[in-house]
Amino acid sequence: MAGLGTSTPLFPRHEGPSPSSAQWQLPQHHRPKQHRNRAMGPVALALSVFLLSCMLLSSAPGATAQSRPQVDALLAWKASLRNHSLGRSWVITNSSGRSAGVCKWVGILCRSGRVTEIGLPGANLVGTLQDFNFSSFPDLLVINLSSNGLAGGIPPSMGMLSKLTSLDLSGNDFSGAIPPSLGNLTKLSFLRLSWNQVSGPIPRELCGLPNLEEIDMSHNFLTGSLPSAMANLTKLTALLLSYNNISGPIPQEIGQLRHLGRLELDVNQFAGPLPPSLGNLTSLTTLILANNEFNGSIPSELGNLSNLTDLEIHFNRLSGSIPSTMGALAKLQFLLLYENHITGPIPATVGNMTELRTLFLFNNHISGSIPPELGSLKNLGRLSLSTNNLTGLIPASFGNLSNLEILLLFENRLSGPIPRQMDLSNITVLGLQQNQLSGDLPPELCRGGTLQHLNAADNLFTGPVPSGLWNCSTLARFILRGNQFAANLSENFGVYPALLFMDLSDNRLFGELPQKWGLCRNLTYLQISGNNISGRIPPELGQLRQLRVLDFSSNRLEGDIPDELGGLFSLFEMRLNGNQLSGKLSPEIGNLSNLEILDLSHNKLTGPIPNQIGDCSKLRSMNLGQNGFNGTIPVQIGKLVNLQDLLDLRQNSFAGSIPSELGSLVMLESLNLSHNMLSGSIPPSLRGLISLLSIDLSYNDLEGPLPDSPSFRQAPAASLAHNRGLCGQDRQGLPPCSSSSGSGIGSSSRKRKRIVIISVLIPLSFLLVLLILAGYAACFLRRGGRELEENKIPMSMDAFSSNDFDGRLTREDLIAMTKDFDDRFCIGRGGCGSVYRAELPTGQTVAVKKLHYRPGEMPDEHAFKNEVRALSEIRHRNIVKLYGFCSSARDMCLVYEYMERGSVAAVLRSAEGAAELGWGRRVKVVADVANALAYMHHDCAPALLHRDISGNNVLLDAEFRACVSDFGTAKFLKPEQSSWSTVGVAGTYGYVAPELAYIMKATTKCDVYSFGVVALEVMMGKHPGDLIASLPSPEYCQQTLLVDSLDQRLPPPTGQLASAVVLAVATALACVSENPESRPTMRCAAQKLSGHRLPPLPEPLRSIKLRQLIGVHLWSEHIT
Repeated sequence: MAGLGTSTPLFPRHEGPSPSSAQWQLPQHHRPKQHRNRAMGPVALALSVFLLSCMLLSSAPGATAQSRPQVDALLAWKASLRNHSLGRSWVITNSSGRSAGVCKWVGILCRSGRVTEIGLPGANLVGTLQDFNFSSFPDLLVINLSSNGLAGGIPPSMGMLSKLTSLDLSGNDFSGAIPPSLGNLTKLSFLRLSWNQVSGPIPRELCGLPNLEEIDMSHNFLTGSLPSAMANLTKLTALLLSYNNISGPIPQEIGQLRHLGRLELDVNQFAGPLPPSLGNLTSLTTLILANNEFNGSIPSELGNLSNLTDLEIHFNRLSGSIPSTMGALAKLQFLLLYENHITGPIPATVGNMTELRTLFLFNNHISGSIPPELGSLKNLGRLSLSTNNLTGLIPASFGNLSNLEILLLFENRLSGPIPRQMDLSNITVLGLQQNQLSGDLPPELCRGGTLQHLNAADNLFTGPVPSGLWNCSTLARFILRGNQFAANLSENFGVYPALLFMDLSDNRLFGELPQKWGLCRNLTYLQISGNNISGRIPPELGQLRQLRVLDFSSNRLEGDIPDELGGLFSLFEMRLNGNQLSGKLSPEIGNLSNLEILDLSHNKLTGPIPNQIGDCSKLRSMNLGQNGFNGTIPVQIGKLVNLQDLLDLRQNSFAGSIPSELGSLVMLESLNLSHNMLSGSIPPSLRGLISLLSIDLSYNDLEGPLPDSPSFRQAPAASLAHNRGLCGQDRQGLPPCSSSSGSGIGSSSRKRKRIVIISVLIPLSFLLVLLILAGYAACFLRRGGRELEENKIPMSMDAFSSNDFDGRLTREDLIAMTKDFDDRFCIGRGGCGSVYRAELPTGQTVAVKKLHYRPGEMPDEHAFKNEVRALSEIRHRNIVKLYGFCSSARDMCLVYEYMERGSVAAVLRSAEGAAELGWGRRVKVVADVANALAYMHHDCAPALLHRDISGNNVLLDAEFRACVSDFGTAKFLKPEQSSWSTVGVAGTYGYVAPELAYIMKATTKCDVYSFGVVALEVMMGKHPGDLIASLPSPEYCQQTLLVDSLDQRLPPPTGQLASAVVLAVATALACVSENPESRPTMRCAAQKLSGHRLPPLPEPLRSIKLRQLIGVHLWSEHIT
């Protein structure tokens, strides 16, 4: 099935068999009656013999001959099917050579030798109905072809089946419009077309079918409005149109359908107020209008629906208060009004709905207190009043709710204690967070062994942790953050084998961390910050191999950091700051290859920082400040090129110079090395810290000039103060670098020494220059000027073939155009080189990339030229053109098409750029990148891998056309790794597929993963690292709304644009699957993103959760 799939309902609702069921059930009036258990009388016996004789005659050869046109029609249709499970049944002669009448075929029923029913549900039929000759079946009463793989349009010729009473084509892939000719089926009672791809409006001709009892067209792509002429279908008992794109209001005339029992219009685009005439539908048992755009108040007339058992109007824009008349719905079992704009109090009459099992009113603006009358709802199993403006106490009458399994009251202003009358021993989910509740938690919590989720965060609870929680083996989420609980961790907490998430921070907990917590092997989040925990960190916690977040900050822990914590290979965040930890930092820290946030500040750690810290390659933030670390700053920190938020080493005892390698941290925004004993000059390489927003080097022994970069020029004076001899700008309190830093006798002595040294060195230098020039001249004569020729490399491509330019560039040309690669012309820096803007003599602007390499590591020139020439032949509108190259013995330069707007990552970092890059442009950017990679993977021979797709390598031109750049560049410096090679690992951290960590072999699926990260980045406006890390958590995906993950700087998309955004995110999520085999190919992704027909949203954008977009069946037939 195409489309984005459907969401799992919050609770199962009573529905009939799904379309996927293989069982074929006739409408009730067509089902055979059951035999009564009594003896048959003589008259009945004679009648039976007569009927049996008629049946035998009807199957005689004469009858078979009479139905020959029907046989031919069925066989012709069978032959047109690509697949079926009809087996040997549909044949003219059976295995014994005897004639097999059509009435004996599987799925065929006859009367008087004529076919009256065709029932083939779930028969694996794959094909169309275009070759089915319906004119041969004038007596057909029933057609059931549900749950098959039939496609194409619904044939208009079906309209000639004048006797048809039941038509079931549900669960197929039929597309196109519903034929108006179906309006000729005047005897039709049941019309079931659900779970197809039917589009267009509902034909008005269907409104003239006087015998129609059921219409089921749910889960299609229907558009238009609901015809008011539906009021003519006076026998209608079920109208099911869920999951379409039908818009407009519900016509007032619908109130005339007095026999209607089920009205389901959810997940459409209906709008306007709910018509009061709905109150006339007194036969209704199910009314589902959720996930639309209805506004206005809830009609009080709904209180007339005395037979209603299921009322769902959630996810709309309803306002006003809940009518007190709804208390008359005595049979109601499910009431869902959540995610609206409902105000006012909860009417006390709701307590009259004694059959109520689910009451969901969350995410509204309901105020007042919780009425005690809710305690009368003794059948209530699920109650959510969260995220409203409720005040007052939890009613003591809640003690009567003995069947309660889910109770959610969070994000209100409730106060007071939990009533002692409440028995929560069998509760499964309890959410009380963000209120003003006080007192103790009930001691019986979890004594029934069912509690899975407990969240009491941010209240005023006191006292001990309930004894029922000490060894609650079913607990998966345990959150008591932000209260005043006082308990001994060592005594009041046990082993939780099912626990995934525990947050006990900001309480008054004391004691030591239990060693037995090492047995909580499923734990992924452990946060106990802001308590009074003492003692040592147990080494047993190193057994928590699923742990992603560890936060013991702001406690009184002491002793060493156990080496065993180096075994937490999944750890994403470690915060141990604000304790009294001592000893040295273990080299095992280097094993935390997934660590992104490390905070060990405000402790008593000593010794040097181990060199292995450079192996924590994913670090984004590292704070080791306010400790006793000493020695030199490891040069390996320069390998942490993903450091972005913070590098803080302040208030330690570091000595020596600042490593020049820190200049590689081009993403770093905050650097603090203050209050140490650093000496020497500030390395000029720190000029490369182009993202730096804050720097503090104060209170050291640094000297010399500041690096020439905006970050240092704009640094406040206090951040550079109290050093030995820094020089720079007056406004920073520094002396000019041109003036002498000394005075008096000492200064004069140094000047005299310099004069003596200079007087000796000048003659020697002059002699040395003469010798070098003589040697160079001899070498040049032998080489015959070959070096000059090597500096002049042809630039292939049309851009350099104009009349005023001969198509050849020399290094000297590039130097002239970029003023010797001056920083004024630099438009970007990366790990492989710096990019400069240059204007050719023709006036054309190009981008010149000067590759970086270390002395002695110059790549093989012949291999370099061959690969560049091959890459320059790649031609695609979404791949940056490589015009050519210049190479010499000193360096290598590539000349590219110039993209005016720069990288998409840079555009997204700018508020102005993000605003310009609206949703339509973002969807187009994602599609452009997909098209480029699809070309590289599927249209190049052999397939071309990019291996470094990132936000920095997707460039935008003036019209926001996206182009992929930099493929192959990283390998120029390593000639053993060709762009077509799959050996070796390349890429940018945060975009690299996880399997590369262990297979060390790049594949097209690695590019697919990187594309998914970029696509999410474009839609979110930032790198999606946190989101991707949280995807394995079902709870996160269940709770997170898609709209909250989108770039908040733009208003949410609407209409078709919303569908396009959802499709782009769903595609991206499929691409970042941890399992490479589950990812789509780039061709499949590009086709989906470039398709002209967008699937309808499964529900309004504001209600779509991430879980609904994960694992959708967009890709199953395309995974290779």
